[in-house]
Amino acid sequence: MDIPPQLSYTSEHEWCVMDGTEVIIGITRFAADQLGDIVFVELPAVATKLQANQSFGTVESVKSVSDLYMPVTGTVTAVNAALNDAPQLVNEDPYRGGWMIRIQPDDPHSIGQLMSAEQYRDHIGSANH
Repeated sequence: MDIPPQLSYTSEHEWCVMDGTEVIIGITRFAADQLGDIVFVELPAVATKLQANQSFGTVESVKSVSDLYMPVTGTVTAVNAALNDAPQLVNEDPYRGGWMIRIQPDDPHSIGQLMSAEQYRDHIGSANH
């Protein structure tokens, strides 16, 4: 399973990473694989203020529609517009081309409260049993 060690993870299968003063957020390879072929991604508008654990959008696959949840509190600074025309990027490259939003976090240190790659690996291992 592809779980990059430099990222932080949530129990809801989002990943995030600090990039300068911003946080980039997407969903994990595990989540993308569980969803199947992704056909639509709904994301918030730039400047939307969101709280940690609040839904920030949805991912629609041929199997289901799933909510996306904020790992940390912050304000959206960018959305991945490429997903409008190519939502399959989330399946093909969830950690690079399939990123979803960038935010300016209220507290940059809050990312440290999320799971490490090792903790996330344990989390999805127990979810499969």
